[in-house]
Amino acid sequence: MTDEQLLQGPIHPVHVELGATFAPFGGWQMPVSYAGVVAEHTSVRENVGLFDVSHLGKAVVRGAGAAEFVNSALTNDLNKIGPGKAQYTLCCNESGGVIDDLIAYYVSDDEIFLVPNAANTADVVAALVALAPDGITVEDQHRAYGVLAVQGPKSVAVLTALGLPTEIEYMAYEDAEWNGVPVRVCRSGYTGEVGYELLPRWEDSEPLFRALLEAVRAEGGQAAGLGARDTLRTEMGYPLHGHELSLEISPLEARCGWAIGWKKPTFWGKETLTDEKAAGPARKLWGIKALDRGVLRAGLGVLRDGEAIGETTSGTFSPSIKVGIALALLDSGANVSAGDEIEVDVRGRALRCVVVSPPFVETNTK
Repeated sequence: MTDEQLLQGPIHPVHVELGATFAPFGGWQMPVSYAGVVAEHTSVRENVGLFDVSHLGKAVVRGAGAAEFVNSALTNDLNKIGPGKAQYTLCCNESGGVIDDLIAYYVSDDEIFLVPNAANTADVVAALVALAPDGITVEDQHRAYGVLAVQGPKSVAVLTALGLPTEIEYMAYEDAEWNGVPVRVCRSGYTGEVGYELLPRWEDSEPLFRALLEAVRAEGGQAAGLGARDTLRTEMGYPLHGHELSLEISPLEARCGWAIGWKKPTFWGKETLTDEKAAGPARKLWGIKALDRGVLRAGLGVLRDGEAIGETTSGTFSPSIKVGIALALLDSGANVSAGDEIEVDVRGRALRCVVVSPPFVETNTK
């Protein structure tokens, strides 16, 4: 896909103005970095960072019994939450493969707002449309809203400076106003830090981003791009669809069984996933930390005593702990445990590593 074919978010000109470097992601032209990935990563961990993630999908399911229908389709149990709350969940096929992982906002019994990943939005919408009962509508609103993420210890101060609500429980949201325009504010994020995700209307995203950036800079923070978003989420062991989750990687293999409402009467893929749970997944997601100098990447072979036991799914240099880290799917038959020493094949070189249970750094979301 050429640059001319890539989609651009509502504030692309601002990223150009800020001197961002760009790369394609999920069909969108995304800002990778402004001041450098390490500096932006550190800003989020120590102060605050501002991300434009408007490429994320948006869809709304409406009609009498919309919540009940969505609950019969997606894995997590919407009955555990209610209006004003949000929930991480998965959209699976009947084979237990993951079409996407997404956030569901419970607006009312008759309205559920969904935020899927950019590249998978059309597939999620199509799957819901195909099985929606009469009276239930599913609308793709991908370019109706922006998504701006304020993440880090000083995120509360940033939102307070703009008069936006901050006293919100983790994974809850509030519909607010800023300068007379609506914005949904959710206490969530993808960094492992205290943070908020804001959903303004597409056309209101640029002025809100500029105001947020001014407040972020006043707190010693900065804009952050896709590069820092990836290093931050890898340190937390958070899955990325296409890496730790896919049509070939089940929720159980990715340690996402906690996002499945096993007691629900139905959800897509329930029979297959229930059988997999009983038998135990063939692979399991682990963290890997380098003991010797070397940068880990996705798609590298993992060995123990010269025998192949799995493959890395994501890898990076951790700015927080200053070593190479990775996520990897390892064969359950290898009986791997945290603390085991293994090797990763880095271009023919056996890099000594140790198996860890993610996250690699402390979680501070709450």
